[in-house]
Amino acid sequence: MDFKSLKRQSQNTVKLMVLMVGLSAIGLSGCGGAENQAAGPQQGAPGAAQAARVTTTTVSSQSVGIKVELQGRTRPYAISEVRPQVTGLIEKRLFEEGQDVKEGDALYQIEDSEYRAAVQSAEASLARAKANAEIAAETADRLKGLADINAVSRQNAHEAMATAKQAKADVSMQRAALEQARIDLERTTIKAPIDGTIGRSTVTPGALVTQNQAQELATIRRLDPLYVDLTVSADDLLKWKRRIANGSLKMTDGEIPITIYPSDGEVYEHEGRLAFSEVSVDETAGTVVLRAIVPNPEGWLLPGMFVRAQLEVGEVDGAVLVPQAAVMRTPTGKAYALVVNGEGMAEERLLEVSQAQGTDWVVTGGMDDGDEVIVTGLQGVRAGMPVAVANTPDNGAANSAALSSRAAL
Repeated sequence: MDFKSLKRQSQNTVKLMVLMVGLSAIGLSGCGGAENQAAGPQQGAPGAAQAARVTTTTVSSQSVGIKVELQGRTRPYAISEVRPQVTGLIEKRLFEEGQDVKEGDALYQIEDSEYRAAVQSAEASLARAKANAEIAAETADRLKGLADINAVSRQNAHEAMATAKQAKADVSMQRAALEQARIDLERTTIKAPIDGTIGRSTVTPGALVTQNQAQELATIRRLDPLYVDLTVSADDLLKWKRRIANGSLKMTDGEIPITIYPSDGEVYEHEGRLAFSEVSVDETAGTVVLRAIVPNPEGWLLPGMFVRAQLEVGEVDGAVLVPQAAVMRTPTGKAYALVVNGEGMAEERLLEVSQAQGTDWVVTGGMDDGDEVIVTGLQGVRAGMPVAVANTPDNGAANSAALSSRAAL
C-alpha cells in the first residue's frame, strides 16, 4: 500500500470516529430531554384549586323608606312691597333698616297739613248739608199740610218733598267725602301691611312720593317660617306616582318630613314639611316645583339661599340593603353582586337596584333573604370559584373603609 492510500484511509477513519461521537452526543441529549419531559409534569403539576379569602355580609329583606335628595332655593313665606297711597313729602322715616316689624307699625310719615285741611273742609260741608236738609225737610212737611187743606197747590208740595230728598242725599255725599278725607289723612302715616323683616329704604326724608307709584319705598319679608321651592324631574315624579299606583311604593302616611342641608353641608336643625306640588310642568326644564315649609326662628336661613333637601316619598316592602362596595356593573351597565352559595362557591346575581341610600343600594330584585354577599376580596374572585369566608369582629370597620373607597360605584 502506497503512502497516498494509507493517508486517505486514515482520514476516513478520523471522520468516522467524529461522526460516531456526534451521534452519541445527540442520543444522550435526547434521552435527557425525554427524562426532563417525563419529570416536568410531575414536578410542576398544580394541586387542588386555592379558595379565595373574602369577607361577607348577610342581607335580609325589610321595609325600606325611599328617600330622595332634591335641590332648591329658599323663598319668603310672605312678601310685601311698601308703597304710598297718597301724594306728599316724606317727613320722617320711623324704622331702622333690617329690623323686625309688626303689622300696623308706622314706617313713614308724610307731611299731612293739606290732608288735615281737607278733613276740616269736608266736616264743614257736611254740617252745611245737614242744615240744608233740615230746612228742606221742615218746608216739605209744612207744604204737605197746606196742600191737604188746599192752601197751596199739590205741585208745590211735591217740589218741596223732592228738594228735601235731594238735601238728604247731599248729606250722604258729604259724609262720604269726609270719610275719604279722613282715610287720606290716615294714609299719610304709612304702616306695615304684614309681620316680617324690613329691608333697606329707597327714600329719605324730604323725598316726594306719589300715590301708588311704581317704585316701592321698602320691602317687608316674613322669614319665619320660610318656603323652600324644590325642583324635581317630571319623569321622576311620574315614576313615583306609577309605583304608588301599582303598589310597589307605599305612600308615607300623614305629612312628609323634609330634612334641609344648607350650602355649608350641615344638617339644619329644624325639620320641614311638604306643603304642595305645582300643578304644571316647566316646559323649558321639564321640572315640577315642590314647595316645603321650614321653621326659621333664629333667622339662619335667608331668602334666595341654595339648599339641598332630603324627603321620604314612601317605602318598599321586601327590599334588601346591599353595601355599595359589593355591587359591580356589567359592560352593559347592569348591576350585579357575588354571593356565597351553599357549596362555598361564588355565584353571580343580577340585581334590580332602586336607588342609593347612604352607603347602600336599595335592591328590589335578585337577592334572597339570608344571602351572604361578598364585600371585600372581590378583585380575585370570579363566579364559580371556591371562596373562604374570613369574617371577624373587625370586619365592620374594614367593610366601612371599603364602602368609602368604592362609593363611586
